Amino acid sequence: MNIRICVVVICIVFCALSLVGCKRAEVKPAAGLQVVTTLFPLYDFARTIAGDKAQVTMLLPPGVEPHTFEPKPEEVIRISRAGLFIYTSRYMEPWAEKIVSGIDSTALRVINAGEKVSYRAVAGKDVHEGGKEHGNDRKGMDPHIWLDFTNASLIVDAILDGFVAADPGNSALYRQNAETLKARLAALDQRYRSSLSTCSTRKLLHGGHYTFGYLAGRYNLDYHALSGISSDSEPSAERMIALIREIKSSGTTYLFAEELLSPRLTETLAQEAGVGILMLHGAHNVSRDDLSRNVSFFDLMERNLEQLQKGLSCRPK
Repeated sequence: MNIRICVVVICIVFCALSLVGCKRAEVKPAAGLQVVTTLFPLYDFARTIAGDKAQVTMLLPPGVEPHTFEPKPEEVIRISRAGLFIYTSRYMEPWAEKIVSGIDSTALRVINAGEKVSYRAVAGKDVHEGGKEHGNDRKGMDPHIWLDFTNASLIVDAILDGFVAADPGNSALYRQNAETLKARLAALDQRYRSSLSTCSTRKLLHGGHYTFGYLAGRYNLDYHALSGISSDSEPSAERMIALIREIKSSGTTYLFAEELLSPRLTETLAQEAGVGILMLHGAHNVSRDDLSRNVSFFDLMERNLEQLQKGLSCRPK
């Protein structure tokens, strides 16, 4: 009798566990509007605008450099199944337009978030001096548009338009969230302007590729980068010597390097010039740790401001 009871109990437990296992394995479609973004600023702005009304993901894996990114077939499929696909421009993501041109989907709405921003044409030694040229360098347009916060606000407008068109039923929420986001960008811009107005030097010397031109232009900083727009630009020996001379003549005590990129050349320059190194974040992407900690675009920009204040010897106001 006891044996029969045990067998029955075991069968009941097994069946219950099987049902639970089936429920766990069941794949349900995600609720709400599906949004795929390319770069971190777009991802962060889109998820802020969306609130809980959409599922927002970033195409770039954490830590990957967007200039050299090549989407895999499964990533193309993810875009084709989305309701919104958001990228910045053909200058930063030349692969994006190629992907969407090959997707046959009437449900997919494509947003070029950089369509209405003011682009900086970069020419001469700022594009590249004496080294090997790469794709974006030849075009001569700086794609790092989000580092001018007035441009970032226009990007927010473009993303908002996409959300409203794709999901008009939640447009009031999207508009409210976008306005809050733009107010934060305006406050950030004012904080940068005020904090960087008291610096003892206005030379922003960077031992990496040409990333911070928009930021420098917005706040009247004299920006000198080691190499061109593309992260795999190769500086010539002449360019390295020229930047070392610039560092020494400027009297600065710091050279800036960029997060997520190898600091090897910056370390060589800093050692030769006898200066320290400070990190700035281009915000194209974030590390796996930053992503898991839910770091925002504003967190990165506040971190940059602290580094700039230190590196440019700015007096507190």
